[in-house]
Amino acid sequence: MPETNGAMPKIMVTDAGRGSAIAIIRSLGRKGYRIVAADSDSQNLGFRSRFAHEKVVYPAPELQPHEFVNFMLETVTEKGVDLIVPATDLVVHPLARARREFEGKTRLAIARDELLEIVTDKDKTVELAKRLGVPVPQTYTVTTTDEALNRTEELGWPVVLKPHISRLLHDGRGIEKFSVTYAENAKDLRHKMKVLEGRCSVLLQRYLDGVGYGIELLMKDGEPIAAFEHKRLREIPITGGPSAYRESVKLHEDLYDYSVRILRELRWTGLAMVEFKVAGAQAELMEINGRVWGSLPLAVASGVDFPAMLAELHLNGAESIVPNLNSNYRIGLRCRDLGRDLMWMYSVLSGRQKYSFLKMPARKEAVMAFMSLFNPHNKFDLLCLEDPLPGIAELPRIYTKFRRKINNSQ
Repeated sequence: MPETNGAMPKIMVTDAGRGSAIAIIRSLGRKGYRIVAADSDSQNLGFRSRFAHEKVVYPAPELQPHEFVNFMLETVTEKGVDLIVPATDLVVHPLARARREFEGKTRLAIARDELLEIVTDKDKTVELAKRLGVPVPQTYTVTTTDEALNRTEELGWPVVLKPHISRLLHDGRGIEKFSVTYAENAKDLRHKMKVLEGRCSVLLQRYLDGVGYGIELLMKDGEPIAAFEHKRLREIPITGGPSAYRESVKLHEDLYDYSVRILRELRWTGLAMVEFKVAGAQAELMEINGRVWGSLPLAVASGVDFPAMLAELHLNGAESIVPNLNSNYRIGLRCRDLGRDLMWMYSVLSGRQKYSFLKMPARKEAVMAFMSLFNPHNKFDLLCLEDPLPGIAELPRIYTKFRRKINNSQ
């Protein structure tokens, strides 16, 4: 194991309340690293992990990016942090912009700026994929409502509206968030475009009714070190969003090849997840997450310890890692984000159909999903006997969230 001055290296994990961050804290804690759990919320769940040796609360990066960076610079110096592992874009963007200020103080588990620009800009991602022969949805980039309406004749209905970026860091104004949405007729499209027009360009895409798959990779200078694949079984919202329940599957040769083709071209170093939607024999690239992804707990539970390998990569180099590229992990393991999965069940049982083109699951499926909560073979992102407090502390928060949602719907 790597050591610094006779002691294990100290690693700061940001966004400590996230399930993915807690998976990192647990993984690195098991390996003996000294963990500094960090978040903008002093009541976050990650602070309750027995593997969080130290806890720090930083200014909210989405509201105070400059204050956040200054706090992090002071903290890594004061505590002797050897590596920062950021878990969300909200933290990645301000840290990446200030990366030179961290040189000589600590390491950042963040890809190079020019690569982040490509994977966070959906327009550039699509262009790169097309050039490399990776299949993408039929796409047009539009900036006005009229442009969007003109393109629907070629795309048909429904269409997907993807702002070309998900997060935009403004000087002095924090981070602005953009979300994917859908339109199933001209009136709907006008309404959705009116919100985005003048703020950012939009990728207008043909909708593919399929199943989501994620190829998860650790890379070094464009060469794969470890790989894992999951299938999305349930998403919240049902129209498409973060996975609530997913399953480990054997690597699909074509999806893996497409993913490595893109990341090899970029000479990517670090973690990334390449997302596809698959319908029969047709597969299309959805996006690239150039950071930690939400379904990370499933990969770790299945036997691919991405957090430990990431730390080894940044602290000791790729030579210290045993590659894992041949589906050498547990296949068929299922893992859930409890809060999101319960919200999926509630959405199905309520029977509210937001889009006519989207077939709602039968209520019976929600009942069966609830019964599967008691299947001992299924895993939870947070609930585990080894480190029980984060999962236990999540339960009253889920109850409060549901009570608020039910009250608002009445």
